[in-house]
Amino acid sequence: MLDEELGRKRRRQWVHPIIAQRLQKGQFHTLFNDLRQDPNKFKAYCRMSMEAFDHLLVSLYPDFSFQDTSMRRFISPEQRLIVTLRFLATGNTFASLHFEFLLGISTISGIVCKVIWQHLREAVMPTPKAEDWLRIAEGFYQFPNCIGALDGKHIRVKKPPHSGSRDFNYKQYFSVVLMALADSNYKFVIVDIGAYGSTSDSRIFSASRMGERLQTNQLALPEPSRLPGSAGPLAPFVVVADEGFALSRHMMRPFPRRDLDDRNRIFNYRLTRARRYVECAFGILSSKWRVFMSSIQMNPDNATLVIQACVLLHNFTRSDNASTDADLGLNMTTPVSLDLSRPGQHGTAGLAVREIYDEYFCSPVRGHCCGSWMPSVKDADFSYNLV
Repeated sequence: MLDEELGRKRRRQWVHPIIAQRLQKGQFHTLFNDLRQDPNKFKAYCRMSMEAFDHLLVSLYPDFSFQDTSMRRFISPEQRLIVTLRFLATGNTFASLHFEFLLGISTISGIVCKVIWQHLREAVMPTPKAEDWLRIAEGFYQFPNCIGALDGKHIRVKKPPHSGSRDFNYKQYFSVVLMALADSNYKFVIVDIGAYGSTSDSRIFSASRMGERLQTNQLALPEPSRLPGSAGPLAPFVVVADEGFALSRHMMRPFPRRDLDDRNRIFNYRLTRARRYVECAFGILSSKWRVFMSSIQMNPDNATLVIQACVLLHNFTRSDNASTDADLGLNMTTPVSLDLSRPGQHGTAGLAVREIYDEYFCSPVRGHCCGSWMPSVKDADFSYNLV
């Protein structure tokens, strides 16, 4: 008799009674059809329109589709996508989603962010070609021949085991860096994810494939051209960044803030106006996908999958029509293997290029790219210090 009682105690339920009520009380089954009747509420819930949701569902359908078995019913592709979007949009823990959708915690962890990068990468963030760089440069009217604004964003992540304080970033917490190049539509052109925040942005960029290919001119950049309305020397296409990055032929950073003359202040002002696009892109990313508002309770590898998914969904929701036949020949988000030696020096060429822009912004032809309004030195200095 005692053995029988112990045997009964050892038995575990195949499905918990609460989870067994998923079809009757789960959030997806009680709310999804009602949300489809109200486009505004649907967008607030999923962070995208119904049309974008349906388009995304079609793209992910092959990997979200399963079959019923004799033991359990499969989870529909719609529900899998809803759970993923709610995790990214709210930052709720898997335990919280477990009680909302009445799904197992391990089931939810297997659903979230696994296939988005694989299916959307080629469609919404293809490797730019020369004509794409020219189109991007047209949007940076403040800074001609600019192909993007570069910066790094620290994503707070749960500290992995056996790591110490030396792995913390300058804000004294553990983070993974999203290094991104953004265009004037606040979309990400190229990203590199996976470096630890304890390393400076300049070294992360120099050690990444993105930085290596920019410095060696392997990104299919257009040939140098004269700045609009100018008869001066040819200017290469450049990326704008802040003081944390090294000056080079294809990388423009502001002049040091000490002993600035009038021309230097205006150059810094123009560069800052162009660089704000990547800062705004990070702001839009974080406000839409609020998983970034708190520490991601995952190891760095899984957190990288979450960041990748959010980056692609950010681009996807900012596109009117996401292309499905683009060809991406290079994966720019492979976690970098850092070389912490001093980056190579390209300052001499960078100084010459920056001098071209410095003279151009104070020349009579500046209106061709910057509009008819030109700030006074006082305005330029004030606006730059605000950033």
